[in-house]
Amino acid sequence: MCGIVAYTGKKDNIKEILIEGLKKLEYRGYDSAGIAVCTDTQIKVSKKKGFIKDLEKELSQENFRSTTGIGHTRWATHGEPSDINSHPHTDCTEKFAVVHNGIIENYKELREELESRGHVFKSKTDTEVIVHLIEENFDGDLLNAVLKSVKKLKGSFAIAVVSAYEPETVVGARQDSPLIAGLGEGENFLASDIPAVLKHTRKILVLEDGEAIKITPGSAEVYDFDGRLRHKEVLQVTWDAEAAEKSGYEDFMLKEIFEQPDTIRNTLRGRIKQDGFIDLSSEIKIGKNILKKLERIIIVACGTSYYAGLVGKNAIELFAQIPVEVEISSEFRYRPILAEGNVLVIAITQSGETADTLVSMRMAKKVGFPVLAIPNVVGSTAAREADGVLYTHAGPEIGVAATKTMTAQMVALYLFALYLAQLRNRIGSEREKKFIDELKRLPELVEMILSRKEHIKALAEKYAGFDNFLFLGRTHGLPAAYEGALKLKEITYIHAEGYPAGEMKHGPIALIDENFPSVFIATAGEVYEKIISNIEEIKARKGKVIAVATDGDTRIKELVDDVIYVPWTFEVYTPLVTVVPLQLFTYYIGKIRNLNVDQPRNLAKSVTVE
Repeated sequence: MCGIVAYTGKKDNIKEILIEGLKKLEYRGYDSAGIAVCTDTQIKVSKKKGFIKDLEKELSQENFRSTTGIGHTRWATHGEPSDINSHPHTDCTEKFAVVHNGIIENYKELREELESRGHVFKSKTDTEVIVHLIEENFDGDLLNAVLKSVKKLKGSFAIAVVSAYEPETVVGARQDSPLIAGLGEGENFLASDIPAVLKHTRKILVLEDGEAIKITPGSAEVYDFDGRLRHKEVLQVTWDAEAAEKSGYEDFMLKEIFEQPDTIRNTLRGRIKQDGFIDLSSEIKIGKNILKKLERIIIVACGTSYYAGLVGKNAIELFAQIPVEVEISSEFRYRPILAEGNVLVIAITQSGETADTLVSMRMAKKVGFPVLAIPNVVGSTAAREADGVLYTHAGPEIGVAATKTMTAQMVALYLFALYLAQLRNRIGSEREKKFIDELKRLPELVEMILSRKEHIKALAEKYAGFDNFLFLGRTHGLPAAYEGALKLKEITYIHAEGYPAGEMKHGPIALIDENFPSVFIATAGEVYEKIISNIEEIKARKGKVIAVATDGDTRIKELVDDVIYVPWTFEVYTPLVTVVPLQLFTYYIGKIRNLNVDQPRNLAKSVTVE
């Protein structure tokens, strides 16, 4: 989710052009920024941890003119935020510079190979291997060097490259990470998103996976990775700048809901090995012997992350057969910790800065428990203070209400649960592979759900006038019910309760009438018949019922008022596929009620105070 900008043309105010483009991409989130420009026979790099304004201040002291350059805003994935880890990165000769979005899965192997051949690395990033490969492969043609290099990369990337040997050329390439070209008169651009170039041109080439592009002031040529020229249709952009920042979506929340297939892939990427099994040892850095001897796990989190923790509890107990407690951080911090046995504490926090969760981590470490953090922000306080870190790779989330970060947290917890089961020999290899194969299929299942948005929108229109909702689920469906109710409260200001369906008779059923709809998580599984009984109890009291059910379930259609169908998956994975339609349902009700879905009243993105 970093930002890339590149320019080559007739204008020599390259600093201003690149900085302006990077500012248009600030909405994507970043922790550092930098530019590289071609000056005579040199590449000049300026980069800095912090904000674009900090880079801009530093550049104000520089006096150079150039007509070709690349710029970048970084959201750290490998290597903490720092000046040296910021992009662009240069090779040993400092004749080449590259900026990169994405994750290079095989960077460790490539780095070892390159170092064995004498290359010297300056940063701790995965990106730097790219520029050293280009240095090795350069034979007088920058495009050919890039094409040879990208064939050695595994993972996701969008890159832009400049060279002192071709000072009017920029070469780009993409695989599983966005890259576009903007076509101007006597000038051309590359960028990771359209807003960066919209002031200068509305003629856009959208690169596809496996494509590279070479731009000069007077040309833009697209190739496949084998060097064959491709003819691309030029897109004429009609969006305004704000819509372009949202990639054409009306709101950031909707954009982020639809990004979930990609963010799930990003969180899985590189963690499932070629043999089909999971290896997290290089990331977690908590000894395998410690993990094998665990007697108990405590998960601490707040808000939506707490509900993701409940999903993790079910997965860990199922796969690894270790008892798990899930604690709300703001409560956990005020209770004495019983420092008995081999215990691991898992702290889940999107920002890595949630005050109550940080205090809980410190309390756990004080009594000698190892702490595993699951944050989204690289270099955050939680990441720095934990004994081990398992990052989600959801990218920046602009909408205040968590959507893609929650599903990424679930995926990280599924990965950890399976890894732990593997270490402890609690799951047979054949059974484990089935669960891992299905885990890899989750992005495709989410895409199927998102394709049904019009049906969900129609239901939102039908139910937007109600002022109270009850969300009900059992076992694996319960965390989704809790999250569905929370989202509805956050985004629409409608009163909603999430509740265990089996506890409905212990109070909440007194609320039910024709003006109090209930939403049931009613997917196929062990408790399906029990859920059906709960639905019938609601219907007997004239309550309206929406069911989130499994494709092919015709029985439930006869019992409820409306059904949102989701694809079948293993029961342990149903929280992920059921929470996504509830996000959409909430989003559309918020829009119907003319509310600001990106910035709900009284809420902040991360809670850094008690």
